[in-house]
Amino acid sequence: MEFFTSYDGTKLSYHMSGDGAPVVCLPGGPTASAYLGDLGGLSAHRQLILLDPRGTGRSETPQGTASYRCDRLVADVEALRAHLSLDRMDLLAHCAGANLAVRYAARHPQRVSRLALITPSVRAVGIAIAGDLRRETAQLRRDEPWFPEAFAALEAIVAGKATNDTWQAVAPFSYGRWDEAAQAHHAADAERQNPEVMTAFGAPGAFDPDATRTALARFAAPVLLLAGEVDPGAPPPAMAEFAGLFPNAELVVQPRAGHFPWLDDADRFVSTVAAFLGSA
Repeated sequence: MEFFTSYDGTKLSYHMSGDGAPVVCLPGGPTASAYLGDLGGLSAHRQLILLDPRGTGRSETPQGTASYRCDRLVADVEALRAHLSLDRMDLLAHCAGANLAVRYAARHPQRVSRLALITPSVRAVGIAIAGDLRRETAQLRRDEPWFPEAFAALEAIVAGKATNDTWQAVAPFSYGRWDEAAQAHHAADAERQNPEVMTAFGAPGAFDPDATRTALARFAAPVLLLAGEVDPGAPPPAMAEFAGLFPNAELVVQPRAGHFPWLDDADRFVSTVAAFLGSA
């Protein structure tokens, strides 16, 4: 584990694994980056730099919650780049981390050489994911034993009746296989979550979709969007719309994968992402 000091004096932690040219990795949540592991073995191809956002992992908790807001976290990513002495960097982001990644790319396009968005959240770019699309994607799992309870919970969430219990009940949809490994991963990730940080991340002012879309339309670096075929959280049609915001983007849909595709088929995930990132 390594540390650096960000723009406001907050001490932030990051984890390094693997060899080769570095890839800065932004976790979802925002939560501690431990749940990313070595991204299915991607560390065999590139050095992974996994940031713990402020208030998570070993990173310090600042006074007040204002600096947790997504647009303000851009400065932490820029401070990490400077700390690593990278003129330009490859940037990989998962889920909610993609909101931060695209806000960073919009503000500092000259600092990003490649951008990989893994089952990304769409809040920063204002894409609406219809409830019917989420249901249609979830129906791909209808033959699995846990499906009735999970689908009923999804219906409640789509109807605006979400509770802690319904969010827990839909967890199987996030994994291509709801086996012991997936259940353990989900339980460990849930323990790392900080509701205060997650709420402040999307506070009013965090996102400016029109401005971000305009900036991304001029973003010339190569972009990969990787979607899971059975992920109702980031359904492939919505990811195709996301990819269309960039002039140089590729959409890859990983078969039978959920929201954590490196867990569902590590070899396929690593092959796809390593080929995109290249060796330098």
